[in-house]
Amino acid sequence: MPGNYTTGDRQAGHRIVTIGGGTGTFSLLSQLKKYQFQISAIVTMSDSGGSSRMLMDEFQRQLPLGDLRMSLVALARNGALWREVFMHRFEQVENDTTKQKMRGVGGHSLGNLILKGLQDINNGDLLLAIEDAQELLNTAGRVLPVTLEQTMICADLEDGTTICDETEIDTRGKKNMGELSPIERLRLKPANAPACAQAVRAIRRANTIIIGPGDLYTSLLPNLLVCDIARAVRESDAEKVYVCNLMTKHGETDGYKASDFVNAIHQYLGGRVDRVIVNDGPYLPEVLEMYAEEKSEPVIVDRAQLSRLVPHVLIEHLNLENDKLARHDPERLVRAIFTDYEF
Repeated sequence: MPGNYTTGDRQAGHRIVTIGGGTGTFSLLSQLKKYQFQISAIVTMSDSGGSSRMLMDEFQRQLPLGDLRMSLVALARNGALWREVFMHRFEQVENDTTKQKMRGVGGHSLGNLILKGLQDINNGDLLLAIEDAQELLNTAGRVLPVTLEQTMICADLEDGTTICDETEIDTRGKKNMGELSPIERLRLKPANAPACAQAVRAIRRANTIIIGPGDLYTSLLPNLLVCDIARAVRESDAEKVYVCNLMTKHGETDGYKASDFVNAIHQYLGGRVDRVIVNDGPYLPEVLEMYAEEKSEPVIVDRAQLSRLVPHVLIEHLNLENDKLARHDPERLVRAIFTDYEF
């Protein structure tokens, strides 16, 4: 491995905190668990679609469980069967007459239902439910919600309109392939949602804090909108690492260069990260064509501007070059994050 990054017992006391959600966090955690780090995954709680949405609609004040489940599975060491159990999704069935989706377990993730059941067993305590799930899965670290309060993200657009709800923000680019008004500001409702105390504690004790990879406006920034989280990250002595997106996303980051992503992180963090990891690897022509149809393109690496924003900029081939999707190579990414570390 490059630099001084080595495996072994010297990793055992190194505390890693990841901040994010979605598939990017899943991939990163799946790789980090192979080493002897002390891992705490702080997960966004703004998910509002799929199985999480159905549970939230059915049970009053239920928090979204989808991103928690994904991080638990990513850190699982208890064999393929348990991971498959938590990832299984029941088929959605429609009424043949009305064409309406029938209620029941259809469309639900089994892992979300298990988490909900564990929460009920623990008298509604989500943190205890997560602890039980960690025991079932023998996870290689802890998973912590960024907040235990019901929240919603809202995006104020440059044209004066506002979009609320994570799913609406996340899918606006797919629903409308035309020109869309850029996001001017992201905010949280309620604005003063308290942070999960255990998440703040993990950040304060961390040696390395990794923000990303993940969708900027729906997976990363919602965590920094929880004021105590942003403050804890700013005040932490840990090295703060931001993993920049591989591709722009229509409706959220159209035309963004790498420095635009970093500027957004700095704005909502209220401070500066110490290192940014950026990809300059090539893609297959058919991959570029597929993303172009979605009005997405590789993030341009503007080196000079990045160097003015962040003390340490690492630019490497970090994507899976022969993959049919634009994804980070998790092994290369972890190597890049810890290039200059000696454990």
